[in-house]
Amino acid sequence: MHTTLRSRSNELVVGHDQPFCIIGERINPTGRKRFQEQLRAGDLSQIEIDVAQQVEGGAHVLDVNMGVPLTDEAELLANAIKLVQKLCDLPICIDSSVVEALDAGLAAYEGKALVNSVTGEDDRLAVILPLVKKYGAAVIALANDETGIPATPDERLVITRKIVKVATEQYGIPIEDIVIDPLAMTVGADTEAVTITLETIQRIRDEFGLNMSMGASNVSFGLPNRHLVNAAFLPMAAAHGLTSAIMDARTPGIVTAVRASDLLLGRDPWGANWIADFRAANAATATG
Repeated sequence: MHTTLRSRSNELVVGHDQPFCIIGERINPTGRKRFQEQLRAGDLSQIEIDVAQQVEGGAHVLDVNMGVPLTDEAELLANAIKLVQKLCDLPICIDSSVVEALDAGLAAYEGKALVNSVTGEDDRLAVILPLVKKYGAAVIALANDETGIPATPDERLVITRKIVKVATEQYGIPIEDIVIDPLAMTVGADTEAVTITLETIQRIRDEFGLNMSMGASNVSFGLPNRHLVNAAFLPMAAAHGLTSAIMDARTPGIVTAVRASDLLLGRDPWGANWIADFRAANAATATG
């Protein structure tokens, strides 16, 4: 199953037979005090730096989140999306929990966006899915609901089935435009967290064939050497059926691990991308 995203002039296809889709996570003020202060002052210059670094790192999609307290998030998100579109031609993942901001962001976007995100709560489905349908977007849907984060794959599958049913039957959203987040939890708090996530990924792929995405860094929260943990986790998840992740595109070790998994899983025919990346890196080193 293929999920197609579009920028102004480029198209990106996400699928189990495609290279792993890297969604750059950096354009997000969470935990970035200076960036928050800049955004409150109407200064978007840091976004230019974040875009350049993520494009250079190999991102295929850029997540844009403008959740800053004491701001007009709708206006800020629309302005940020317009700026990102001027700076690069990658598709955008519009990231907000505020319905008005999502609406403004989708209205400002030129192309087919990915919405981040909706959950299985009835009230969230009722306000987010009409926007997804209105703008012809794709949507990341988290396999949790008002009861919280399910502890087992069975429970996560129940919520996934509900979301798929409501989205396709009540709102007419194509099933290929539903991207499930199977929920990555920190292994530092529960040693079985990753095995539960991996089983969930496999079962969603087997039952629906849907594309899946998640915040990859969640698995390593609170642990030392987080980049190494993330770099080990993503190829495992890809082998089970994960097709994209919101991740740090600026970290070569993580990006290289993902590209190696493409090669090993047959998603990089004859290693063309792997070899091209190697040659480009050598050329950059030589000229640097």
